[in-house]
Amino acid sequence: MTVTGLRQVAQRVENLDRAVHFYEDVLGARLLGRFDPPGFAFFDLGGVRLLLEGGAPPAMLYLEVPDVEAAYATLTARGVVFEGEPHAVFTDEGGLFGAPGGEEWMAFFRDSEGNLVGLSSRRG
Repeated sequence: MTVTGLRQVAQRVENLDRAVHFYEDVLGARLLGRFDPPGFAFFDLGGVRLLLEGGAPPAMLYLEVPDVEAAYATLTARGVVFEGEPHAVFTDEGGLFGAPGGEEWMAFFRDSEGNLVGLSSRRG
């Protein structure tokens, strides 16, 4: 067996209407479909499906963006409250995740359901 990629992530929601609004209108994710009943929705996150469902356990999402500081500014203007400002989390000296010496930058916020979400981009 070989794993070829990540297909889907499930995320817990308390209020599906509120969560769909947040992911579609605030984050700009593409809604693939909503099913009532049983009460869940699918979004496309860069080729990976996000399932929003009341019965799902909480997960932590890391969303890749081209520029974490620009995304931070955009989402802050839309009313998203961040846990802190964008910052470098490490320098990839060995080139494990890209070109050697590149920095991984992140900023974290809570979605409409209280789940922690990270924005991530690479510099250099």
